[in-house]
Amino acid sequence: MLAQDIGEGVLDNIIISSAVHRSWGAFTVFVLFVTLVLLTKDVAQSNPASRLTRWSFVVAQVALVVQALLGIKLLDQGQGIRQLYIHYVGGLIPLGVFLVGGWVARGDSKRSARILLVLLAVGFGSALMAFVIGQAYVNR
Repeated sequence: MLAQDIGEGVLDNIIISSAVHRSWGAFTVFVLFVTLVLLTKDVAQSNPASRLTRWSFVVAQVALVVQALLGIKLLDQGQGIRQLYIHYVGGLIPLGVFLVGGWVARGDSKRSARILLVLLAVGFGSALMAFVIGQAYVNR
């Protein structure tokens, strides 16, 4: 037996509940909202992103990655096939927004913070949309 076979078997034997994905999704939307509020406050005061805001971004990024991985695992288990594709796309858009933000706007200047605020608003809206659509189609 190869090490690769052992690793695949272990991951296949781990079963997660869709309730975990739903709960983590609520947490993710909450963290994105808090980050949006913090960055809005910084921009309204004509400041670059504060240290607290930057840490909030880190937590939001980790939450988004975990949420995406949970969703992929649920698909691997055969759950969520009936979800609308917009749920999947909408759930991945915030990760793309953070990627773009890392390229063009880190929030380390006033202008950069304003650009990042627009990107974060798009990401938050997308994550909220994915969460609402996911809730509408769960257990159908």
